[in-house]
Amino acid sequence: MDRHWSTVCALIVSFCALVCLSIMIYFFLSEKPGVCPFRPWNFIRCDELCSNDSDCPNNQKCCSTGCGQECMAPNIVKPGVCPRKPFDSRQCFPHCSNDGDCPDNQKCCFSGCGRTCIEPDIVKPGVCPGSSCILGLCAEFCSDDSDFEYPCHSG
Repeated sequence: MDRHWSTVCALIVSFCALVCLSIMIYFFLSEKPGVCPFRPWNFIRCDELCSNDSDCPNNQKCCSTGCGQECMAPNIVKPGVCPRKPFDSRQCFPHCSNDGDCPDNQKCCFSGCGRTCIEPDIVKPGVCPGSSCILGLCAEFCSDDSDFEYPCHSG
């Protein structure tokens, strides 16, 4: 009789483990790539139209609206970084909200008072060396790729 209960207990534990594993796989596989877009608070839907990415068609993600959830196209992030150089401050209205709104390889960057499409700075591969110190005097030659004309070493 004791052997019967240990078999039943083993079956119950196995079943619970299988259910837990299935739930974990469902949630991990239902996560689609991309980042939910920023939505301004001027139009908020408070409906729960989805609960996770698998509820959404195609490449859309289930994103928070602030008080609900709905399917939205994810933001597109293109390679490169927004340049640090100053922009034309007259461009004070948004021309874009994310990189996907920009043509070709341009990125959507903050221009000082709005967002505009601009050619990105390309991040060079490798690691920049630390500061150079000789006899207690230290100098930094660059802080990022745009400060130096040669790429940093790849070590």
